[in-house]
Amino acid sequence: MLFNSPTFLFVFFPIVFLVFFVLGRMGLRGLASAWLFAASLVFYGWDDPKFLIPLISVSIVFNYVVGRAIASTHNKSILALGISIDLGLLAYFKYANFIAENLSFLGAPSLHVTLPIGISFFTFTQIAFLVDCYRDEASEYNPVHYGLFVSYFPHLIAGPILHHKEMMPQFARPETYTLNTPALVTGLSWFSAGLFKKVVLADGIEPYASAVFDAVNQGQMPGFGQAWQGALAYTLQLYFDFSGYSDMAIGLALMFGIVFPANFNSPYKASSLIDFWRRWHMTLSRFLRDYLYISLGGNRRGPLRRHLNLFVTMLLGGLWHGAAWTFVVWGALHGLGLLVNHACRSMGLRIPALLSWALTLIFVILAWVPFRATTLASAAELWKAMFGFNGGDTVTDMRGWIWIAALAVIALALPNTIEIFTRKGDLVPDLRQIWKPSLRWAALGGVAFGASLAAILGGQPTAFLYFRF
Repeated sequence: MLFNSPTFLFVFFPIVFLVFFVLGRMGLRGLASAWLFAASLVFYGWDDPKFLIPLISVSIVFNYVVGRAIASTHNKSILALGISIDLGLLAYFKYANFIAENLSFLGAPSLHVTLPIGISFFTFTQIAFLVDCYRDEASEYNPVHYGLFVSYFPHLIAGPILHHKEMMPQFARPETYTLNTPALVTGLSWFSAGLFKKVVLADGIEPYASAVFDAVNQGQMPGFGQAWQGALAYTLQLYFDFSGYSDMAIGLALMFGIVFPANFNSPYKASSLIDFWRRWHMTLSRFLRDYLYISLGGNRRGPLRRHLNLFVTMLLGGLWHGAAWTFVVWGALHGLGLLVNHACRSMGLRIPALLSWALTLIFVILAWVPFRATTLASAAELWKAMFGFNGGDTVTDMRGWIWIAALAVIALALPNTIEIFTRKGDLVPDLRQIWKPSLRWAALGGVAFGASLAAILGGQPTAFLYFRF
């Protein structure tokens, strides 16, 4: 079920919301949280129920039981077993086809394993829970709250990647089960902003990205202008699509009185690649730092090992996004870029702010090419065109450049949703100091929601890009 579908907007969400707060008003908080847990499982299994019981439900029960065992025994072998099984399931569903394809020269049979939606996200959240149980950083073990933390429908399919310690205590708060009008209004506005980003902006510019990348996949060679138009269009499509989903997730959770951490903070305004990764998919960056980079040794074993740990972290982060060599290359590029960035800082090399921003953005755009391309050969051809080796263009699509210019202004010049909907631009909204709407904002939000609704009713809702990661 998609957030941008009429079924979700006008059937699923209103029913879930109403029943939750009716039960809360009756003082049945345990039943209300169980209702939200059950509704989240229904949300997950709506389009493809075959993974509901054998995968996510069993995964939740397994990790809860293992987490309790780890917390009571602090047995590292149990931790290793739990993580191994989680990663094994992820590897099978996400990478079995990829591995078989690369071993076909040895006679390995081709596989047709279906990738369950959201498996990367709910696997990572549960691995973090197991590690924190071992570190004595898990403090609540209510089984319903745990199941709700993993399956909570606003974040289940494509994040943000949440920590149990920032979620489960919120489900235990009595205030969560009482309707908070400021949180409801702010959440609805935040959701509307994300919906507009997705169905109007991201879906609006998508044809100009797909036209170029699809043409390259079919063997057509774009010129300089066409190649840059495709790369820039995808750069903006991906940002508005994924940040739009994150905004919708934050808004939906906020309507229930639940606070999610921010996931995007104007990443294309970043002054360096280090800064970019503090702004782009922030909860993934946090997870990779806390549970991979630090576990590998972080910066505790000298500069050489630190650089190796950073590169390996980004390489695995790229592979996490998808089972293809294109994602490995994307991760490797960002790993190398971060190493260069850190080296420049350690040498005290200072680059003018505007030049540093421009170089960072150009690097990010170039790196998005293999992220979007279906093969390394396609990515190489597009890079050749972007560097001028295919010559100029005889025809360019002016509408595409208008879309790019408009979305670039929004991404680079306007305040982001964190700056709009929180008093101080806090990365974690505070329900005590939440945004106060005005008539002007209400009118703007109404226009955004109306335009989004018109786009939804005018065609089939499209899936979010990160669903396949």
